[in-house]
Amino acid sequence: MLILIFPAPEKSKGKSKAKGKSNAKGSGQAYPPHMENEHFVGSGVTDSGPGPGFPSIMADSSILARKYEYRRRMPHYQKPGHPVFVTFCKLIRDPFPEAASDLVLAHCLHDHGKRIDLHAAVVMPDHVHLLLTPLPDEHGWPHPLPAILKLIKGISAHSVNQLLGTSGPVWQEESFEHTLRSDESFKDKLEYIRQNPVRRGLVAKPEDYRWLWCRADTPVRRP
Repeated sequence: MLILIFPAPEKSKGKSKAKGKSNAKGSGQAYPPHMENEHFVGSGVTDSGPGPGFPSIMADSSILARKYEYRRRMPHYQKPGHPVFVTFCKLIRDPFPEAASDLVLAHCLHDHGKRIDLHAAVVMPDHVHLLLTPLPDEHGWPHPLPAILKLIKGISAHSVNQLLGTSGPVWQEESFEHTLRSDESFKDKLEYIRQNPVRRGLVAKPEDYRWLWCRADTPVRRP
């Protein structure tokens, strides 16, 4: 458990405040400038039990908690409303059997229209590509990408293990994400996903690949 210790407030030389009245600005605690406008949510618990501020901390709204968590964990790549190109790979590079690929694709599609707007997905023998945009939650904040991927990878791994009678991790822990910033970049990544099975020599044209999915209104380049 991490315990932050701040220096005791200096004694005021002016008139003392009435006992029993205190607030954050008058506490004497100095925060770095970049932290002054942030909202922190903590447990308020030490080894000796809840501290005096525990009730007020627990009363913080979930909106502020989600806002801080969003800003803390992913300001470097998740931009609201921007599509994200995602890749994750099998832990063992042996190819999926067909039935396992069916399950993985089904799990990739499961949250389309709920947590994500899925533009395209392809399940290759040893990796997956997704092109998606996280949708806003009930508070208007985008669903966090790490949580989205953890759900897809976790549930699909469980299903694959059940199917194959195996156990343990199916996917590599790392996933690779890239936020797209232009329409041209979107079309490039979409075409990259579509042509992936063709480049690997699995089919002659994208439409013949069983584990490729593109949203009906997704712009597709035609030869």
